[in-house]
Amino acid sequence: MLRTIFLALFACASAIADDWKPAPGPLSARWAKDVAPDKVHPEYPRPQMVREQWMNLNGLWDFNPAEKPGNWPQKILVPFPVESSLSGYGKMVDGPVWYRRTFAIPDKWKGQRVLLHFGAVNWESAVSINGRQVGLHKGGYDAFSFDITESLKDGENEIVVRANNPADKSTQPRGKQVKKPGGIFYTPSTGIWQTVWLEPVPQKYIESLTVTTDVGEGTVSVTIHGQGITNAETARIEVITKEWRAKTSITSIQKTMSLRLIRPRLWSPESPTVFDLRVQMHDGDEVVDEVQSYFGLRKIELGKDEKGTTRLFLNGKPYFQVGPLDQGFWPDGLYTAPTDEALKYDIEITKKLGFNMIRKHVKVEPQRWYYWCDKLGILVWQDMPSGDKSIGDRDPDITRTPESAKQYEAELKAMIDGLHNHPSIVIWAPFNEGWGQYDTKRIAEWTKKYDPTRLVNSASGWADRGVGDVHDWHVYPGPGSPNPTPTRAAVLGEFGGLGLPTNNHMWSDKHWGYAGARDSADLTRKYERLLQRVYELKEKPGLSAAVYTQTTDVETEANGLLTYDRAVIKVDVERVAAANRGDFSRVPKIKVVVPTSQEKGIEWRYRFDKPPEAWIRPDFADLRWTKGEGGFGAKGTPGAVARTEWKTADIWLRREFELPEGKFDNLHLLMHHDEHAEVYLNGVLAAKATGYITSYEIESISPEALKTLKPGKNVIAIHCHQTTGGQYIDAGLIEVGK
Repeated sequence: MLRTIFLALFACASAIADDWKPAPGPLSARWAKDVAPDKVHPEYPRPQMVREQWMNLNGLWDFNPAEKPGNWPQKILVPFPVESSLSGYGKMVDGPVWYRRTFAIPDKWKGQRVLLHFGAVNWESAVSINGRQVGLHKGGYDAFSFDITESLKDGENEIVVRANNPADKSTQPRGKQVKKPGGIFYTPSTGIWQTVWLEPVPQKYIESLTVTTDVGEGTVSVTIHGQGITNAETARIEVITKEWRAKTSITSIQKTMSLRLIRPRLWSPESPTVFDLRVQMHDGDEVVDEVQSYFGLRKIELGKDEKGTTRLFLNGKPYFQVGPLDQGFWPDGLYTAPTDEALKYDIEITKKLGFNMIRKHVKVEPQRWYYWCDKLGILVWQDMPSGDKSIGDRDPDITRTPESAKQYEAELKAMIDGLHNHPSIVIWAPFNEGWGQYDTKRIAEWTKKYDPTRLVNSASGWADRGVGDVHDWHVYPGPGSPNPTPTRAAVLGEFGGLGLPTNNHMWSDKHWGYAGARDSADLTRKYERLLQRVYELKEKPGLSAAVYTQTTDVETEANGLLTYDRAVIKVDVERVAAANRGDFSRVPKIKVVVPTSQEKGIEWRYRFDKPPEAWIRPDFADLRWTKGEGGFGAKGTPGAVARTEWKTADIWLRREFELPEGKFDNLHLLMHHDEHAEVYLNGVLAAKATGYITSYEIESISPEALKTLKPGKNVIAIHCHQTTGGQYIDAGLIEVGK
């Protein structure tokens, strides 16, 4: 008999598995193997308001990407976005999509109300139960719920969801989702992309909590937001630790309840202490509802250091923040990580790399991502997903339509409400690089007033309006820093972007980065030099935070510290972690062999018109070329020391240099280019550098060019081409210690 039951269960599981398999995709993370229709994000999705009874609706749903469903030709795995490999569909859609599944309510839920929860659906959704519409929602990033009690029936119930994601064809908040992905914009995530679940609640129930803490007083305060309540209900909160418990007396539910902690340990990345919290609602002597939560005791603010410089303060002390720009994309799940372990891994590796902060870039994550930030200990700068039109650094704010503005502000409020209780979040960033930026002063002031417990980065990037708590620059590769003011700290919201493609771990053959690296050792070395300058900017002019681009590769972007599939860490973890902490004792020493013109002008011969093809050869006669001191370029170009003016599109340079006797095992170029440069040593191509940089960087020399170098006279020849903006070129040779 048992064997018969086992075989029946096995056959059923096999049939379910046969209905789904990942769609073909270019890349997959190792956690994808753990995804199955009967095992997909099984964790309770709302860690700060937990109830014991619930029903997970993740798994296989009927699916139809059509204007009207009609029939249900295939299955889709919820909660993976339609376009993702793990959904099983994996194709772009243009228009509405439909989902359907059935469920039965457990007998023990009878007599209670039943809530249907969605972690997030992108972007517009309509939900029906048994043919009756129970609700509409607009917003791709915030959780929403419907009371479906009156629409339920005995036995099997049907749920149908219609979702539509216009991506960049409309003005709604969308982050980096576009219909034609490329560059810094990525594949859309349409439809259900976070957990769907059912939950029984009493007739009077706790709908949400607002939790605030006071570091100075050592207290926690809780406000209950409930449904079906009157003035008669009461409530109690209880804080539970391994060493002690404390609870309030029973008080009116209409009041905010405060409790002084017995031992108020502070939350920080170094010591992420969280306290368990139990909240009860009473009706007379009866406990009618109870939820479990947690909180952390921490304070973020501006303050003055001992030199009077405005800084970011954490728990009453200056706290220098270094973190990666984190896009939150996955090669197989797009917006949705394959598993909870995958979400956790991203936080763990970020901490292992020595970061104490993450800037979550124009995306809102599932609650469990913030849970791991809280538990493992890392600060979060939370961007509001962008939408509508964009502006340049010198343009005025855009004018949104009333509908666009209303939707943006509704989703901004929903984001703050939904994430308010997480201690890890310390900064809200309403706008990024002018994307959808409007009414900046009003939006910044509203955000600060609505949540005074956090700082506001009104506009991360170039379109600064002089408001908010920080002045944020983006400089690639950088770094750079604005000047702090008496009312605003200086932060570097984006820099770096060092690209390194990794064979067998790329989304496509196309890839790019803001600047290149030859291999892991080169990437590590360049990263260390960037961070050295970041810490110099910390001292002067007074930088308070820096955000490196970025945690992982994303689609065609190859500028991650990890590959897109998280299979390869591209840098030396210990050296990068030390650099992020300001420890540069492991950085290889550099010896100047042939100086640049950074400190003292070096004479070159140059011309602005194209020379004969033999100009790169060491025996080429350049006596008629003009003499001038390096560097060559336009004054005001970032990081440049322009001693000879160069304003044309092209410049050709030659210089003889003496290479001293001795053995050089690790010669490199030290150069500053704006923009594209080709460098030749003794007539052989040594390096090609594309784009522009804002400081002197180490560049590898080709093996062929290294072989031409000899003690005595050698020739370096450079062609630099400029297209727009600043311009500059200079180079020398250095020996890099190993």
